[in-house]
This record gives sequence, C-alpha cells and structure tokens, in this order.
Amino acid sequence: MRLILLGAPGAGKGTQATYIKEKYNIPQISTGDMLRAAVKAGTPLGLEAKSIMDAGGLVRDDIIIGLVKERITDADCANGFLFDGFPRTVPQADAMKEAGVVIDYVVEIDVPDEAIVDRMAGRRVHVASGRTYHVKFNPPKTEGVDDVTGEELIQRADDEEETVKKRLAVYHEQTEVLVGYYGEMAASGDATAPKYVKVNGVGQVEVIRDQLFVALG
Repeated sequence: MRLILLGAPGAGKGTQATYIKEKYNIPQISTGDMLRAAVKAGTPLGLEAKSIMDAGGLVRDDIIIGLVKERITDADCANGFLFDGFPRTVPQADAMKEAGVVIDYVVEIDVPDEAIVDRMAGRRVHVASGRTYHVKFNPPKTEGVDDVTGEELIQRADDEEETVKKRLAVYHEQTEVLVGYYGEMAASGDATAPKYVKVNGVGQVEVIRDQLFVALG
C-alpha cells in the first residue's frame, strides 16, 4: 500500500496516518524526517541538504526526490509507505512521477476552512504535561486551567486564529492544486495512475477511519 495523504493543516491527517500505518504495517515518511536522517547519516545527499539548510536556503526538489528514492528502498518499506506532507507542489509531484515512484492511492481528507479554524483556534495546552483541551469539544473543568494541577492553560502561537488562516492560505495556494493534479491523473484512464480517494474529515475520528478503510478496499 503506497499512499500520499493530502489535506489542509488541522484536517486530521496525523490521526488517520496512525491508523493507516498500523493497518497496513507501513512507515509514515515526512520530508523533515528524511532530511534529518540523511544529515545524521552523512550521506552525500544529506551533506548537500545540510549545507543548503545551514545557509538558510530551501532544499531543492531534486535533492528531496533523491532522498525519497533512497528512503523507499529501506527494508521497512517492503509493504509500502505513507507520504505525509509530500509532495507539496506540482513540480515535486511531476519530479516524483518522472523518477518512477509508484503510488497506489492518493487520499484527500477534506475539511472546510471554518471547521479547521474552529478546531485549531480552540486548542489549549498545559505546557508542563502536554495535556490538551479544547474550549468547545473538550473543555477543562474550570475555564483556562489544567484539570490536574490547576495551572494556567495556553494557546500555542501556531493555533492562534490569524496564524491558522495564514497556514490555510499557503495550503490553498501551493498544495491544494495537487487535489486537481491527482484527480485528473486518476480520471485519465492511465493504468499506472494512482487511485484518488476523497474522505469527509468532519466527524468522529473512528467514523472517518472506517470510511477511509472502505475506500482503500
């Protein structure tokens, strides 16, 4: 099972990725993890990526694709893999196709922006323990304080409404085009094209999970 998982930040990709990994016994691969591993291992691509990152630059797509090709030859990818947050752009998707990386399914977890803003902007965290709450869906017993310690809860900068809206704008501008890209590819009749699956990401996580597994057959 070789999958790409698409969806806006806060759509619940991480939660569903965990279910997919367990069911199909495949690793979840993110570009960040690959870059860190390659840098740590001191591979030629890792060293090249490190020099770019150290200079404050963005790692080029050809390096990322090279890392992907290396990573999916590892033993833990024998049953397949799950790409999380990759590809991010159409040039990356094109480069992956040209490199002959075969994908079985592209899964989009679809959640409206307003639901994501609601979901993320309502999060509150107890920093010391990592316990999380939500002002609407999982509120603390007493507003603004941790149930166990009575200490103050905070809203992470990443979860502030304006930040969430900016992240969504970037997603719509750069990554959402992949929805159309893979949708068209799946509809083209090309036998080598990945199948495209769209799942409604609003509701109970177990219901979303079950819909996803049905769609993946």
